[in-house]
Amino acid sequence: MHLLFSRRCEYALQAVLYVALKPDGSWTSIRELAKVLKIPSHFLAKILRDLTRRGLLSSQKGPRGGFRLGMQASDMTPAHIVEAVGGLEFTRTCVLGFSECSADNPCAVHHQWEKLRDGIHEMLVSKSIAQLARDMRRPEYRSLTHC
Repeated sequence: MHLLFSRRCEYALQAVLYVALKPDGSWTSIRELAKVLKIPSHFLAKILRDLTRRGLLSSQKGPRGGFRLGMQASDMTPAHIVEAVGGLEFTRTCVLGFSECSADNPCAVHHQWEKLRDGIHEMLVSKSIAQLARDMRRPEYRSLTHC
């Protein structure tokens, strides 16, 4: 069950974090990403293409190619990634799905959702990918393997 983000968004976040954990400037193949993260390669290819088009990743074709960060990890936040794959929709929509829900015309949970939504947005913008990658290396957090 994907409570907040789509599977596509979750995979994008995982892929960028994995690439960020690699030594600076090194290329990571789609095959490696798909295997380590357990993501179907055809689905991952579409996600990586979108991230590359947005400048979050760079790609290089060929046997020594792959993907690497397209900008400094310290300048990138999870919000950049979520936005690149269309995952920020929750910040603009009613949690119950009403099209007319707003501060002027709220649904029954509008004000509670607004607080939660603002907290989630803060989480997405408050730490850079570099900070998250450093945190992922700490023993108390789940770490990506093979980095």
